[in-house]
Amino acid sequence: MTTVLITGASVGLGAAFARGFAAKGCDLVLVARDKDRLGDVADALAREYGTACEVLPADLLDPADLDQVAGRLADRTRPVDILVNNAGFGLPAPFPYSPVEDEERMLDLLVKVPLRLTHAALPGLRERRRGGVVNVSSVAGLLPTGTYGAAKAWVTAFSESLRVDMEPYNVRVLAVLPGFTRTEFQERAGMDVSALRDAVWLEPEAVVEQALKDLALRRPVSITGRRYQAYALAVRHLPRAFVARKMARKRRAPAGPDA
Repeated sequence: MTTVLITGASVGLGAAFARGFAAKGCDLVLVARDKDRLGDVADALAREYGTACEVLPADLLDPADLDQVAGRLADRTRPVDILVNNAGFGLPAPFPYSPVEDEERMLDLLVKVPLRLTHAALPGLRERRRGGVVNVSSVAGLLPTGTYGAAKAWVTAFSESLRVDMEPYNVRVLAVLPGFTRTEFQERAGMDVSALRDAVWLEPEAVVEQALKDLALRRPVSITGRRYQAYALAVRHLPRAFVARKMARKRRAPAGPDA
């Protein structure tokens, strides 16, 4: 039986990953801040799939809670076979207009937390010579899209490098690069996405379905939909200076007395 630990598992892509792995007969360790929502997800999965779900409420920006989750991953008596680093959030304003404390919190959750949790999981994965790490990145990391994109670029590069290091141990590593996905992410970040056309939106279940296929096929990167696959191919060949100017026009100072 495969056991999968998923961070940010109460909503959005995290909950969709939980459903996707549950449908494959996996046991789950669900991590998120909201204990009640985690319990609801666990109960629903148990009813639908008969899945054994361990609920682990944790604020991953709290050092003690992060230690607890890392300890669970390192526990050889209750091995975790697949780690899904999914927890994250975005900010509504460009870097020069965001409180530096918010920027630091975002960087910690998007970079420090997956680094720490992955490091905790790897000794057991190497020892057992099986399993994997799934890191949820973003197509935002392919372009100069502020500090969120910069952090996600790190996640993708980290995943691709780690994949090479873990290949001799039969441990799979996948970076998942979603585009705009119908979750609570944008609302929580205070982003205005009303101008986006329906055609650009992905359903979380589609992202997870593609990711699980790519994980099984040992691919390094998973991108859902022809639109975003073409986008990823195009941006790799565009001049970086040109891309930076185009993206800068889309980023504006927030309205207000200091704007």
